[in-house]
Amino acid sequence: MTPFEGIPDAAFRFYAELEHNNNRDWWLEHKAIYDDAVKGPLSLLLAELEPAFGAAKLFRPNRDVRFSLDKSPYKTAQGAFASTAEGVGFYLQLDADGLLIGAGCHTHTPAQLARYRSAVDAGASGGELQEIVQAVESAGFAVEGESLKTVPRGFDKDHPRAGLLKHKSLTAGVEVGQPGWLSTPGASTEVARRWEELRPLVEWISRYAAP
Repeated sequence: MTPFEGIPDAAFRFYAELEHNNNRDWWLEHKAIYDDAVKGPLSLLLAELEPAFGAAKLFRPNRDVRFSLDKSPYKTAQGAFASTAEGVGFYLQLDADGLLIGAGCHTHTPAQLARYRSAVDAGASGGELQEIVQAVESAGFAVEGESLKTVPRGFDKDHPRAGLLKHKSLTAGVEVGQPGWLSTPGASTEVARRWEELRPLVEWISRYAAP
């Protein structure tokens, strides 16, 4: 198997140019760059990370424009997701600005959301999540996700974990940009280190709020 050698600068130039040339003709003319600088290196990176984090898939580069006013045919970022449960897992995204490393749960069904809120409300599991979130933030990740403006009905508005109860999805990520290590084989170690820092969050969600 071809070893992972890093993500070349050409990947970021590709997306910077795509932002101004988002059309089929340009894409077809530059598809070899996408394959060599984006798809190929990311596939090799994910293969190296698979033993520790599970199989990951690259998202399709094509946008779904059926219900969008924006008819640009291609995404201006390449995402990848290593799923531990449906909608739960580790995430990478590459665009013109560099690399984003994240993890969490992007979607909650009503049943998942009910289990999530119950676990946040409970002292032991809720306190565990609060400690995980604090550790993740201290490590430099931004904790995000779709969130209500107020505490959901049925919970005290002064709940000690009111902020977490407001979440309808829960993710954490960090934009690392284009550091020197990204174009070297050491990028797999750097990504793995950050995913390991996010593993407790993924495991908590998988335990308490997975499908």
